[in-house]
Amino acid sequence: MPSPNLCFPFLFLLLTATISTKVQALGVSWGTTASHPLPPRKVVELLKSNNITKVRLFDSDPLVLEALSGSNIGVTVGIPNSMLKTLNSSKKAAESWVHDNVTRFFSTARTGARIENVAVGDEPFHQMYGEQFHSVVIGAVINVQSALAKASLGSEIKVVVPLSSDSIQSESGLPSKAHFRPDLNKTMLELLTFLDKHHSPFFVTISPFLSFLQDKNVSLDFALFKETARPRNDTHSRTYRNSFDLTHDNAVAALSAAGFPGMPIVVARVGWPTDGAANASSQTAEIFMKALMQRLHAKSGTALRPQNPPSEIFIFSLFDENQRSIASGGFERHWGVFTFDGQAKYRIDFGQGSSKDLVNAQEVVYLPSKWCVVDNNKDVSNASARVLDACSAADCSALSPGGSCSNLSWPGNTSYAFNSYYQQHDQARDSCDFGGLGLITTVDPSIGSCRFWIELDTSEAGSHSRVCLFWLLILLITVLV
Repeated sequence: MPSPNLCFPFLFLLLTATISTKVQALGVSWGTTASHPLPPRKVVELLKSNNITKVRLFDSDPLVLEALSGSNIGVTVGIPNSMLKTLNSSKKAAESWVHDNVTRFFSTARTGARIENVAVGDEPFHQMYGEQFHSVVIGAVINVQSALAKASLGSEIKVVVPLSSDSIQSESGLPSKAHFRPDLNKTMLELLTFLDKHHSPFFVTISPFLSFLQDKNVSLDFALFKETARPRNDTHSRTYRNSFDLTHDNAVAALSAAGFPGMPIVVARVGWPTDGAANASSQTAEIFMKALMQRLHAKSGTALRPQNPPSEIFIFSLFDENQRSIASGGFERHWGVFTFDGQAKYRIDFGQGSSKDLVNAQEVVYLPSKWCVVDNNKDVSNASARVLDACSAADCSALSPGGSCSNLSWPGNTSYAFNSYYQQHDQARDSCDFGGLGLITTVDPSIGSCRFWIELDTSEAGSHSRVCLFWLLILLITVLV
């Protein structure tokens, strides 16, 4: 088996870079809550191939930051909510975190990671968390800022707090009545004062899909920017024709009511899922994303900020993540513009030109072409219990009502659950047992739009050896010819 170190010189000669016009103020969220993620360096290649110049991370994985080093991609690193209490209570902990996750990788030169923001928490004021983070966010923010200043990075890197859209309320659902939730008044004033002092932007989620699901006044057409949508009229002759603009101006109005009318807004996440719920499909997501990109490229403002659109927008998300929480619904695992293996789900203009398709991840290494299905020749009276066991430890979100596999009947739905578990456990033989009901097959059981996925080979040896053998074979054939 060729050594990985011997392969890379050959591979270097074969790799080429694609250079084209970049789109400003557009980034993507790169989440890693997946059982078999693509290797970070392959993800960075994907970002660069699609002219994506900014990325938001939800943690600070050193392998990811190493891969981003030298890429010239602007990076927002994240601090998980689970760390807020520690960072609030300890300046030393904040200094250690900054040293280990920022200073080690940051560089204004081409060699390091171009870290632009540190996101303290991820939607810590979301209503599902209650008040557990209210008392620790501001302290964590101040300590992280102090740690950056001590590392001489205070003027280089902004400290921000991404907020959920439910941090803002409006009795009428319109900007004229918008304000921050009453339980956040004191904390929000402290946060906004901090952001204003350090010239940091206001990070907030805008999710037309969730608005459509949760608000009976938001139609599908209104969420999708369609001209057929019934407009919503606010005071002072302001009219809203889509959910994105309305939610954005709710944030503008809340900031103004709090005394910060000019604070710049960054859309911390916006997107449309492609599976796991009704109206969550690649076709619908493409309609939404194309309309959003058209607005971004046109630099279209809103009623309250006609000349001042969001300074940045982060698309949520780069990939599907099969281990995200599905408390809100199965769609939470299907926000990706790309599938888990880096294959584009639809066409969207990230700056590569509207006539071009997205560039997929290259040389992706999969596990063998094997699936686990139910053996119809066995006693299946206990199959339902086995399905519940499988889905509790694997991803069955495509079976959710409205999902791409929701129309499967028995035994297809059982086989889907078995295969999901089997793939997430690296196709280990005993992971297709299920009390003797499982059967390993080399015949793809996918039906129509319902895909029975094969997972990625994330073992380092497997990935390196297969890629190297492929390219060495190409080189050998070239020499012989």
